[in-house]
Amino acid sequence: MTSAPVLHTEFLKFRTLRSLPGALLALFAGTTAFSALAGASGTSDPEFDPLFTALSGVLPGQIAAISFGAMAVSAEYHGGALRLSLAAVPRRGRWFAAKLAAIAVPTLLVGLATGFAALVVARAGLGSAASGLTVAEEVRGVVGCGIYVTLMALSAAGLTAVLRSGVATLSVLIPFILVVSFVIDDAAGTVADFLPDQAGRIVLHQTYEGTLGPWSGLMVTALWTVAAMLAGAWSVRRRDA
Repeated sequence: MTSAPVLHTEFLKFRTLRSLPGALLALFAGTTAFSALAGASGTSDPEFDPLFTALSGVLPGQIAAISFGAMAVSAEYHGGALRLSLAAVPRRGRWFAAKLAAIAVPTLLVGLATGFAALVVARAGLGSAASGLTVAEEVRGVVGCGIYVTLMALSAAGLTAVLRSGVATLSVLIPFILVVSFVIDDAAGTVADFLPDQAGRIVLHQTYEGTLGPWSGLMVTALWTVAAMLAGAWSVRRRDA
């Protein structure tokens, strides 16, 4: 089977599994809602960052992106679905690449829409506090939001292919992002800047300090993501279905 039919099949799976569009809807709704709350609360902190405040809903919203990547792959390990998929597409690398593409494209599109919506609703609440934001900074934040959540979804997909369980993946990634990453950040200083979530989120800030900038931070996250995808590809190719 050539690449085009494989891609079509994987996108068809995305449309027919209700939990997958639901996860992306949660990404959009959750991120926008939390950003709206952050914008309405405002702040008098002298280190206030209006761009990060406007896009702060990404922090809880990324859980939905991770869940989407994990569920998209873990569904293949239920009821022998993976055997059927590999029977139709014997070239496992091609199948896994199509699966990753079917995860990346909708996540990126929803991520970009989410970043834009979050910025709009938060700016309405912030009012004059966001007047210092430039168009270039806003565009960078929205584009960075889309890329960041896409990388997190793909990382979850790669890890799920290794662990063969969406629950196991969520049990690893969500506590890491919500708890472990912040503990390491406090204890390890600049070393924590190179963690996948910490590095990628720099793009959401108007101002930033440290070794990494917005795009170099996303590059670090991308390297972590590539490592996860390569590990997932190895697992798919070498282990029994």
